[in-house]
Parts: sequence; C-alpha cells; structure tokens
Amino acid sequence: MRKLVNISNRLPVTIGKKIAKSSGGLISALEGLEGKLDLKWVGWPGGVISSDSRQEELSEKLAKEYQYYPIFLSRTQVNDYYNGFSNTSLWPLLHYMANYSRHEERWYEAYRQVNRQFAEAVLELIGSDDMVWVHDYHLMLLPAMLREARPGLSIGYFLHTPFPSYELFRCHPKREELLSGILGADLIGFHTFGYLRHFRSAVLRVLGMESEMNKILVDKHQAKIGVYPIGIDAGKFLRELESEAFRKYRAKFDKVYQDKKVVLSVERLDYTKGIPRRLDAADHFLSGYRDKDNIVFIFICVPSRGEVQEYQDLVERVEKRISEINGRYSTLGNVPIHFMHKSIQFSQLCALYSRADVAMVTPLIDGMNLVAKEYVACQQDKNGVLILSEFAGAAQELFNSMVVNPYDIKQMSESIGQALELPEQEKADLMLPMRERVLTYDAAYWADSFLGDLAETVKHVEQKGWTEPLDEKVVLRILRSEKLGLFLDYDGTLCEIKTKPSDAYPHAEIKELYEVLMARPEIDVYLISGRKRADMDAWFSDYPFTLIAEHGYFYKMRGFSEWVILDPRADLSWMDQIIEIFRHFSGSTPGSSIEQKTSSVVWHYRRSDPEFGEWKAYQLMGELMEMLSNLPVEIHHGKKIVEVSSTHINKGMALEHFLQAQGYKAVVCAGDDETDESMFRLDHEQIVSIKVGDGETVARYKVPSPKELRDFLIRALG
Repeated sequence: MRKLVNISNRLPVTIGKKIAKSSGGLISALEGLEGKLDLKWVGWPGGVISSDSRQEELSEKLAKEYQYYPIFLSRTQVNDYYNGFSNTSLWPLLHYMANYSRHEERWYEAYRQVNRQFAEAVLELIGSDDMVWVHDYHLMLLPAMLREARPGLSIGYFLHTPFPSYELFRCHPKREELLSGILGADLIGFHTFGYLRHFRSAVLRVLGMESEMNKILVDKHQAKIGVYPIGIDAGKFLRELESEAFRKYRAKFDKVYQDKKVVLSVERLDYTKGIPRRLDAADHFLSGYRDKDNIVFIFICVPSRGEVQEYQDLVERVEKRISEINGRYSTLGNVPIHFMHKSIQFSQLCALYSRADVAMVTPLIDGMNLVAKEYVACQQDKNGVLILSEFAGAAQELFNSMVVNPYDIKQMSESIGQALELPEQEKADLMLPMRERVLTYDAAYWADSFLGDLAETVKHVEQKGWTEPLDEKVVLRILRSEKLGLFLDYDGTLCEIKTKPSDAYPHAEIKELYEVLMARPEIDVYLISGRKRADMDAWFSDYPFTLIAEHGYFYKMRGFSEWVILDPRADLSWMDQIIEIFRHFSGSTPGSSIEQKTSSVVWHYRRSDPEFGEWKAYQLMGELMEMLSNLPVEIHHGKKIVEVSSTHINKGMALEHFLQAQGYKAVVCAGDDETDESMFRLDHEQIVSIKVGDGETVARYKVPSPKELRDFLIRALG
C-alpha cells in the first residue's frame, strides 16, 4: 500500500490531560481514503510543550495510536512563525486586507526555520515511492525544501485560502521566496480558477516564469496546477440529521423560535468574515421591517486568535455594534440579535442549520467557506435560502444561492427581505440541486481527486531533468570527438534571462563552466549571441573562445583582437524604416525600448506588462510581415523581443561557415529561441542540437533550463 505523508500546520488533536482527536473536513477527507493509502500526518500539536520527557511521551503515543508525528514549537516560534509571519504578515495579504499586514524580518526567519523543521521530520518518514501532501499558507517554503532534498519525491501542495491578485501579492517583501517555495510541488491545488489565475500571474510577473493553463516548467520538474474545490464531510452531517441529539435540539429550537423567522450567521470571529458589515445589513433591514417581534438574527462567532490585537479590537467592535442594534430595535417580546462568542455542540449547530430560514454567509473574502455547504447539507426537510458573498469560493459552485456583494449594505439588506418572501416551491427548487452537489462532491471526493492527479503526475526528474529523454551516451560520445566545435548561445541558454540585459553578466556557475571549457583546449568553443560586440568584449574577452556577435554579423577568432564582418555584402538599407515602426510601438507600450545594432534592430518588451507586451508583440509581428514582405529581412519573435535582421545574417550561416572552414567531425550547438532554430535546421549528421526551455523546436534534444545545460556540460566535460 502506497504511503501518504500529510503535512499541515496543526495536527487534528487537542492535547490536555488526555489526547482528544479533532474533527474537520481535512481529517474526514483523508480518513475516507482508508484502505487505499497508508496515512501518516506531520504537524504541530498546539501550545508550547517544553519538557523533553513530555515531548517524547507524546511523540510515542501519537505515532503509535494515530500515526501522527508532532512538530514541537517554542514560545518564540509560536509568536514569530505562527502569530507573526503566518497570521499577521501572510493571512491579511492573502485575504486582500493589506492594511492589516505587517512584516518583520525575524518573523520570516522563524517561518523559514519552522518550515525546515517540518522538512527534516518528513524526510525521516518517507520512502522513495511515497507521496507527500503539504497544506496551506503556513508551509509555503516546504515543497521546495523537500524537492531539493529528494528530487524524485511526489509532492502535492494545496492552498486553502484565496490567492490574491499579483498587484497585491507583489507587496510582500518575500514574494519571490514564497512563490519559489510553492513551485517545488508536482501538483499545486486551488479552490477556484480565479485563485489559480492570480497565481500564474504572480509567477509570471514576479519570477518571470511563463506557464500554460495547467502547468509551469520549473527547472528539473513540471509543476502542474489545478482547481479542486473542497467539500464537507457529508456523511457526518447526514448521520447527525438522523441522531437523537439532533432531533432533541431541533424540537427545542422549533419551540423557542416558534412563529419567528430565523436568520443565521456562523463564522470564526475574523476580520475577513465581514461580520460588522453583516450587522450593518441587519440594522438596515430592521429599520424598515414592521414586525420586529417576528424576526431573530443569530450570530455565532467562534473565537479566533485572541492573542492578536486586531482580533481583540474586532470583538469589542462587534459587541458594541450588537448592543446598539438591540437597544434600538428590541421590543418587550423580542431581542432581534442573539450573539454567542463561543463554539457550540455539533448537534446544536446542525439543528440551527436545519431550522434557519436564511443563512447569511457573506465574508469579505474567503477561500471556500464550508459554512455555506454545511447549511445546504442540513436543509433536508426545510427549504431555507442561502445568501452568499460573491467573494467566497463557494459562490463558484452554489449557483442557486442569492449572491451578494458584502460591501453593499443595501443589497444585503434587500436580499434578507427577498429571501424571507420567496414562495416555498421556489425555495425548494433552488435548494435541491445545491444540496445534491454538496452531498456528491464532498471532502472525500476532493481528496481522492487531488491525490489521484498527484499520483498520475509525470516526473521530469525521472528523465534526468530533460524535457524529452536524452541519450547521454550519444552526447558524451560527440563531446569527446577528436575535432569538436561547441556553439553556445548565451542569454537564455547559458545564462537565465534577466529583466535588465546588463544583469546577465557571467555569474559564478557560468564562470565554473568556462573554467571547465578552458581546461579542454582540444574543443573549439564559440559563444554565438545576438548581443553587440561591446557586451561580448566586456564579458568574454578574457576567455579563449571565438566570439560571434549580432547573430553572426561579426566574429572574433580566439587569440585575435579585431572583429570581422562575416558577410560584407549584407543589405542594411531597410533599417531606418524599421526604426520608425519600432518607435511607434515603443511609444504605445510602456516599459518597451529599441536597441539598434549594426546589423539588426530589436524591440525589447521584457520590462512591459507580460501579457500586454506579448499582445503588442504579436501586433507588431503582423504589421512587419505585411510591410516587409519584399525586403531582404528576417523577422524573429524571440524571448521578449522582436528583431529584424538581414536575410544574409543568421546563426545557422555562421555555424555553417565555421563548420566548413575548420572541418569539424562533430558539432554540438545549443540555443533557446527562434534565432537559434537556423542552427538546428542545418542538415549535417555530425551536428547535435539542444533546445533550452519550452516551446516548439526542430532541435534533436531539449533541456528545461540554462542550469540544466550548465550542469550537464560540467558533468560531461569536467
């Protein structure tokens, strides 16, 4: 039986004099897979347990009885990792509450340290064929840590909160680290497509990594992304509806609220849940409602993070607002708002769900909100109405609810009146299909779907990092030929693409490769680039390589100081016309620029908004194709550039020139974009071509990233 190591911030237990197992959607979902997987769970048991003997005792007991493996945190870690970074820095930003978000460097250090602590515990448990499933914002760094330690490990990550728009997420000082951490997973799951779309946008705009709708190519592996709306433990609710305790409480509530309309609100007391605005809507509704003896609002607000000042302030604000409303609208026969700042028994909760005429679930933002689904599940003999925030993930599924904008007090107030006045048959018609969906697509279905997709995820690491299987013996044999020419593009091939071209100077790993190449004087190395001569002189003149600039227009043989024009007959009379066109597009595309070389003109849009820049580039390509069809030019759409150059100049012609001049028995060429395809198209059996990165190519082999190419060459030639 395959093993699953589940990893969440908290273990589903409460530690007191005895160990009490908690309930919840996640534990129910995973227990529903019993018999399919050997489940182990890693997490914090809660609180601060400083005694070594007590830690040892709990570890042994939890492992033996539940297969739970606790991570013990110090008081400082709880304050900095949990209260600080997780809940004061990340939580507000993920929920569009940037005004509540603060950052302190020590919080992040604690967060990184605790994620490392989790990683070490997990690595002790897993085998080569096991799967791990990481949950939520507390552990965003963990997938990459596990990937680094065990490249072949099957890693899933699920975010239970919203993922905000790029414009908001980029405000976080650790945005790159957090995104890179998540991208260590093989499969990344979200509740809605909107969250997935925002994640892709952040990865593109923060990390500069392009993606397809369902996957992102990340160095040695492919991170798949998907939408998996979580459900409730439907079986637990159905069983409770048949219990004696439920019937007792339902009868009690029917009596207490006889002849009254009940509007129910159940939430954690959190500033993302919109409780003050819900109270404002109740106030607005009551101000125009005549029969104030006939309506009752029940607010059950479960305590949350009471040690955080913002939550303490929220409690005071809510209690004060309720006092004001009750003081204004109470009658001798009724107090309109009943407020409970505590948890209630499950049987009582189900009885209230089933009795309530209306449930108001109107968070300002919420990843999913299972309260909405719980209410629907309990509507088996009474047709209630669900008022649901459009900013809750559940609104994407519960299409027959009354969807409202939680910032629109008037709309929420009016929706209460409309819900209370709906005919019984219409309410039944609305509720039935929602209830069928909630009971069908439950927590077990969610877990089974995610883990099924994780199990099917193809591991590129199993292919030694290559996008397509590479016969290393063939390439090694070529690299060891007696007379070998090695033609290497630079930007995007040896060096990662940089937002600022000047930042692409050779870093330590590139210098390490160059040292390896210098130690092999029998290999003729050619650096063939689209860059100008000045760039190549500044960065590469100290190395004994032949330099080829501007895609083959100029070259400088190793050991010589002068640049030579490869083909002096090249026609460059078209350049002024191209520059005018590029100026027009540069003016309408913020962040773009023009680079004029001796033999070509380049329109750069790397610093533009990625989507807008790509759209403008396709517009430009279309215009150039139409206008320049009779001119001796080639048009290239490369990595964030559009380049126009002479038809008499390309990298393939340069490679052909040196192949014939030097009489190489073997050639290896590598490049990353369209300008390199002219090398790949050459029809010579002694040429082995390698495409770096994703995309269509005629190259013989592919490699996912510059790092993979560097590592391979160092390994092969070192």
